Amino acid sequence: MTAITDLLNRHWPQWQDWIAITRLDKPVGSYLLLWPTLWALWVAAEGRPDFALVVIFILGVFLMRSAGCVINDFADRKVDGHVKRTADRPLATGRLTSRQALTGFGILVGLSFLLVLLTNTYTVLLSFGGLFLAALYPFMKRHTHLPQVFLGAAFSWAIPMAFAAQSNEVPAVAWLLYAANLSWTVAYDTMYAMVDRDDDLQIGVKSTAILFADLDIFMIGVLQGIAVFCLLSAGSQLALSWPFWLALSAGSLFFTWQLWSIRSRGREECFTAFRQSHWFGLIIWIGILLHYLLAQFS
Repeated sequence: MTAITDLLNRHWPQWQDWIAITRLDKPVGSYLLLWPTLWALWVAAEGRPDFALVVIFILGVFLMRSAGCVINDFADRKVDGHVKRTADRPLATGRLTSRQALTGFGILVGLSFLLVLLTNTYTVLLSFGGLFLAALYPFMKRHTHLPQVFLGAAFSWAIPMAFAAQSNEVPAVAWLLYAANLSWTVAYDTMYAMVDRDDDLQIGVKSTAILFADLDIFMIGVLQGIAVFCLLSAGSQLALSWPFWLALSAGSLFFTWQLWSIRSRGREECFTAFRQSHWFGLIIWIGILLHYLLAQFS
C-alpha cells in the first residue's frame, strides 16, 4: 500500500484532493443513495432483478454521488472556508481549481450517462431529470430554506429510473417509494444541517434546520413518520409479507432512537445520527429481499 501511495504522490500529486472532493473516503452518502435504489430494483423485478441492471445502478450510484459532491463543493467554494466542518475542502483551500472541479463533474456525469445508455430509452429520458436535480440542488441553499427537499428529489430519482430500467414502466407504487425516500432524505439531511446551523446563520446559507428552528426535532419526527407511512402503504399495495413488516418495525424503532440521540442538538450527536441514517435504508432492503426470497421458496 505504501508503494502505491508513493507512486500516486509522484505521478498524480492531487489524488488525495480528488478523493476528498468526490467523498470516496466517506461512503455514507453513497449508501444513503444505494439502498432505496435497491428497494426499487427488487420491487420492480418482484425479487429477481436483472444482474446487469444491478451492476449498472450500483456503479451509477457511486458515480453520481461523487458528481453531486463535486458540484456541491463548486457551488460552496466561497463559503466552505467559513464553516468549521468544511474549511479544509480542496476548493475552499485552493488545492483544486473551479475549472478542475467542473471538468471532474463533467467526466463523472459522462461516465454515468454511458451506463444509462446500456438500459432502455425510457430510463435514458428519465436520467435527464436526475441530472437536472443533481446540478440544481447545491445552489438552492442561496435562495430557499428548503435545499434538503431538492436533495431528496435528487436522491430519490434513481427509484423511477430503476423501475423504468427493469420493467419499462413507473407504476404508482414507485412514487410511494419515491415519497418515502424524499421524506426520509429531508429528515436525515436536516440532522446534517443542524451540525452547521450556527455557521450557516452567520454566512447566510439557508436550510431546513434554520427554517424549523426549535421545532427541528419535532419536524424530523414528522418527516420520518411520513416515510414510514408511505412505506406501509407501498407494502400493503405490494402484499409484502412478514419480513418487510418486521423490517419496517425495526426501522421505526431506529428512527425513535435517532430522535432520542439528537435531543441535545449537539454537533457531534447530530453528525453521528446522520452518519448512521443509512442503516434504515439497509433494514428496509433486507425486509424486501427476504420477502421475495421466501416467496420464491414457498
